[in-house]
Amino acid sequence: MAKLSVVINNLNEKDNLKKAIASVKKLADEIVVIDMESSDGSAEIAQKAGATVYPHKRLDYVEPARNFGIEKANGPWILILDPDERISPKLQENIRQIIAESEADYYRLPRKNIVFGKWLEYSRWWPDYNIRLFKKGAVLWNEIIHGVPLTHGRGLDLEAKEDMAIIHRHYDSIEQYVERMNRYTTVQARLLHKQEKKFSWQALIEKPSAEFLSRYFYGQGYKDGVHGLGVSLLQAVSELVVYLKLWQMAEFPQKTIKVADSINAFKHNEKSFHYWYNNTLVEEYGGVINRIKRKLKI
Repeated sequence: MAKLSVVINNLNEKDNLKKAIASVKKLADEIVVIDMESSDGSAEIAQKAGATVYPHKRLDYVEPARNFGIEKANGPWILILDPDERISPKLQENIRQIIAESEADYYRLPRKNIVFGKWLEYSRWWPDYNIRLFKKGAVLWNEIIHGVPLTHGRGLDLEAKEDMAIIHRHYDSIEQYVERMNRYTTVQARLLHKQEKKFSWQALIEKPSAEFLSRYFYGQGYKDGVHGLGVSLLQAVSELVVYLKLWQMAEFPQKTIKVADSINAFKHNEKSFHYWYNNTLVEEYGGVINRIKRKLKI
């Protein structure tokens, strides 16, 4: 009987899938690939690489197919991997040790997200803990997009070290980001609509701004350089699109907005920006006096 089953969900990830399988070939006793109607030959590639492939209907998000893969796995331990993820040799060693001397029922693993060719160490993208290693029966996914897994038993976090993290090649291009954003925001907007979330024009200002502030200032995205700024803005745009699509699902209701009301909404937002500007300056330079001394080179 397999000790560790690696479960990978796939949809037209020919190049990535081959590398993901190779990264766990020596670690896994069984590799299960759930293929969602791929047309690029990736299912056949997975079979040739030694994986057991099960078909699944195509979905806009992975969670239901992930649960299906867990059902098909035979091992008492499950490792969840996406096609654009890799398991480093050091992490493999740690996983072997965990299985041999387990202290918990499930483990959250850090992920090293590579976005546009750079590891994002800030911007709320690190350590990006995800439940990925667990005893079968201890974890199931909520079948909603980006749902939080349902867990049973004791959980532990692996230490957030670069060489102990899942390597995740998240986005390679702006085009890839926009394509996924379009797909994900539709699913998110549908969920809000299903929950009878009412569209509010104020959300078009508040939601993107809050997302940017949380990424760029609270998440110290400025330390990731232009990557941090660019990704924080893209995440803000993603929030904007979700609420515009919610408006669309309500059939674009017309509403007059007084200019004074829109100005007040922006002013309210401006207060948040000023707070985070000042907070960040204090954190980086130690307050007003030190900033003046630094400027005057005293």
